[in-house]
Amino acid sequence: MDSPQNLPDDFIKLCQSVTAKRPKAVIDHILQYGFISTEELKERYGYNHPPRAARDVREHGIPLETFRVTGSDGRKIAAYKFGNFDKARFSRLSGRTGLSKQIKNELITRYGCKCFIYLEEVDERELQIDHRVPFEVDGEPGLKSDNFMLLCGSANRAKSWSCEHCQNWGSIKDKSICLSCYWAYPESYTHIAMRQVRRIDLIWQGENVEIYERLKQQAISLNKEIPELIKEIIEREIKRNSDKL
Repeated sequence: MDSPQNLPDDFIKLCQSVTAKRPKAVIDHILQYGFISTEELKERYGYNHPPRAARDVREHGIPLETFRVTGSDGRKIAAYKFGNFDKARFSRLSGRTGLSKQIKNELITRYGCKCFIYLEEVDERELQIDHRVPFEVDGEPGLKSDNFMLLCGSANRAKSWSCEHCQNWGSIKDKSICLSCYWAYPESYTHIAMRQVRRIDLIWQGENVEIYERLKQQAISLNKEIPELIKEIIEREIKRNSDKL
């Protein structure tokens, strides 16, 4: 079992620099006990999606290794411990927070203060920096703004769930697959997490909320789900325009 005394000083400083609640809980537990299991993450800390918590730690520049331990029911479960210290990004003691100001400013200057997935204007405080290609697939990219994207919280959670359930995340780890994925480049993609799917994310805000409410009421009256109704409206419009040609 590792203890803080057995860890390099610069690695300890890196760990102590993390203040975000979820990764800090994981880091502090490993510092104290040597590892943390998915069972402990769920039952002790209330994190029902352990891979996301582990990802948070890795994105702060702290390497983690996944291994197997025996859970309380006797079954083998996943657990996390610190990985190779030499791979820690000591130059980024504050992890993603240390990058945020410069990269966020560059991205906002270039693309505007909006979520890259939902394409809606978002308060700067609500925008989060995320790797276009997941750290688990390609490691730490060069610290250029082109390697990152700005996401609102809901888009970031949706991307995390989809990526973590993608075969490329789990075993293939081919960067080129990510580069043609919706979650990396929504403006130009050929698949979503290796599935032949196309999607459009629509958000109504401000005065446009009234339009959404009217769509909702119409969908209820027709006993349809809102996405189903919207697709039908679009399909009718496309057919109508095609008939004019």
